[in-house]
Amino acid sequence: MEEQAAVSALNGLMENNCSLIQEIEQDLARLPGSMDDTDREPDTMDIGTLNGVMDALSRMDPSSVSLDEVKSDQILSLTKNMLLLITSQTPIIKKLTQSYSSEVCLDPKTAHPKLVISPQGDSATYTDIWQQLPDLPGRFDTTLNVMSLQGFNDGRHYWEIDVTGKTYWELGVTYPNIPRKGPTEDCWLGRGDESWCVELFDGEYTAWHGGVPHKLPLTKRFCRIGVLCSYPAGSVTFLEADTMTPMFSFCVGRFSDRLHLALCPGHDHCSTNAKPVVICNAPLPSCDL
Repeated sequence: MEEQAAVSALNGLMENNCSLIQEIEQDLARLPGSMDDTDREPDTMDIGTLNGVMDALSRMDPSSVSLDEVKSDQILSLTKNMLLLITSQTPIIKKLTQSYSSEVCLDPKTAHPKLVISPQGDSATYTDIWQQLPDLPGRFDTTLNVMSLQGFNDGRHYWEIDVTGKTYWELGVTYPNIPRKGPTEDCWLGRGDESWCVELFDGEYTAWHGGVPHKLPLTKRFCRIGVLCSYPAGSVTFLEADTMTPMFSFCVGRFSDRLHLALCPGHDHCSTNAKPVVICNAPLPSCDL
């Protein structure tokens, strides 16, 4: 019942947001100065809309707001109550998110020869030894990547990945057609249009897609990362799994192919990054490793 109520509330918010966006787009379309309106004078409705927008902006200007001590205390109290409310909802949000957990195991046939995949398919560890493995078409041969055996093209899916003790890693999702051979940059997660990821490198978190980096204002070294994919909503969200704190969300809109979990544990960096990356969801017992 809690899950249904939460989903219903989210759907309502999404519908309201869509309606609001449509209204804003209609208002913006009536504003003067667009490419089609450069050679004509704004009509009465354009001027009225512009005046309304300017009036709203002036009323929202923080510098024009005057707060006395009573109002300041009320706002402070309201803020504290909102934080308490958000904190109280964390267990519910976590329970709802974890209800989308999907069991996956890593596919050793896609793993770079310097990655050791556990027999259960739930972890990947870097080794400095180049393993003599078949050069399969689906195997990454330059980037230290590995993909999940299972893919999906519907529903919602959630995974938690343990990155405790690591200084470098990449986590994300990818289409099966991600390039896997040679030094091309598209082989890296998030560098091409086929994949989305968040990475930790040199103490900084960055979200990647299409080769575009998004620096994240995060400094804490997280131990467990959540990856939430919604195929119907066309979104990929990365979370700090313990507190369900959002790190970054990609709003794709519509996925064009099957999605796989993908990860890169990185080099060991003189034993400072030797720990494995571990998928916390229990692996399927039928994984053929």
